[in-house]
Amino acid sequence: MITKENIFNSLLNKEVFASGMVKTFPAGTVILDLHSYIRSIPIVLSGSLKVTKTDEEQREILLYYIKPGESCIMSFLAGIHNDKSKIKAVVEEDAEVLLIPVNKASDWIKEFPEWTDFIFSLYQKRFEDLLEVVNAIAFQKADTRLLHLLKEKSDLYHKKELSVTHQQLADELGITREAVSRVLKQMENDGLISLSRNKISLM
Repeated sequence: MITKENIFNSLLNKEVFASGMVKTFPAGTVILDLHSYIRSIPIVLSGSLKVTKTDEEQREILLYYIKPGESCIMSFLAGIHNDKSKIKAVVEEDAEVLLIPVNKASDWIKEFPEWTDFIFSLYQKRFEDLLEVVNAIAFQKADTRLLHLLKEKSDLYHKKELSVTHQQLADELGITREAVSRVLKQMENDGLISLSRNKISLM
């Protein structure tokens, strides 16, 4: 787990935790909503967040997860340009989050090379994440996308049994619940997973 002692070097660490605020959020908390102005940049210390995009018909699709030691580059970019958020960030599992004021996050780019490296590495990672989403939607079948999502959640929670509904999976993939249920049943028949009420176990 990322701690106050090892997230950055001692000088930047001191500045980051002196300027920011550490808060704990339960799973399901919306810490950044669509069309809201960005006042602080989140760095996840423990737990995880999921970042989604919502269309005009209120359909959502999962863009990426934010894990310990990571932040949301899209909130950073919107924040420094005083723009409204184009994404929603929700706590996936109970999380401890360091909230950094936008003005500080912007100033540190000129002051701390390590912070600049952190921001650029996040930009690269999120760009690759978004390319994967585009590739999956354009070229992969629903069963491949669903299995990838289940494995990603399994890695995130460090367990094979997942407490997740068919509707939740459908929302994150941007497809219908009926399609998810049909694919899950076929995956169970193929011996890839085991289904029970609101639980899916990877084999």
